[in-house]
Amino acid sequence: MPGRIVCAGLGPGDPELMSVRADRLIRTARHVAYFRKAGRAGQARRIVEGMLAPGVTEYPMEYPVTTELPVDSPAYRDALAGFYDDWTNRLADLARTQDVVVLCEGDPFFYGSFMHLHARLQGRVAVEVIPGITGMTGCWNATGIPITWGDDVLTVLTGTMPEADLARHMRAADALVVMKTGRNLPRVRRALAAAGRLEDAWLVERGTMPGQRVIRLAEAGDGDCPYFAIVLVHGQGRRPEAGQGDAA
Repeated sequence: MPGRIVCAGLGPGDPELMSVRADRLIRTARHVAYFRKAGRAGQARRIVEGMLAPGVTEYPMEYPVTTELPVDSPAYRDALAGFYDDWTNRLADLARTQDVVVLCEGDPFFYGSFMHLHARLQGRVAVEVIPGITGMTGCWNATGIPITWGDDVLTVLTGTMPEADLARHMRAADALVVMKTGRNLPRVRRALAAAGRLEDAWLVERGTMPGQRVIRLAEAGDGDCPYFAIVLVHGQGRRPEAGQGDAA
């Protein structure tokens, strides 16, 4: 029987926030693939530590580049395209006879690396995606403050964007999430200051994971910001006053 490729969304980092369906699939998988930086265990693999069945075959998919080249350079794009092409072929060949589970932090269709494989696999093998709680959801819950109220519009940006574009979107945003901070944090901070939003911004590092830190961005330094960090600005939209719905 032909196999299939199933990408399991792992949620924001805490294994207990994984879906029941993803948990069940991972514990019974015989072939498991996951992305990681060369020389690192990989966050997805760390989340499932202790969950994999004895004898499972693992396929670490190691990025050829991460921060060594500018993300908008032709060399970076070519290296990543070749990497995704190669792993698409390898996983498709394996899935001719086996089910393959691909691990993905957060939700696979929200800035997940699996999206690049998903697009290439169409028409070649059966592909299924199990949704996961996004990392940003875990982070704004870690602040203990609702991210949106009433008619607030939530804007999601990436720290890799040009600084002027970041500032422009930040000025117009009601509620704001900035992904992919890490080494981009100084740029994100400057853009927030230019937009007049810095004092309202929070930095959440390793949300829901060991070592979680929640701090006002204005009080945080720029050094050593981890990749798994998100900047938040909570919305301030309309909200009923306490007792507004009470009978007179």
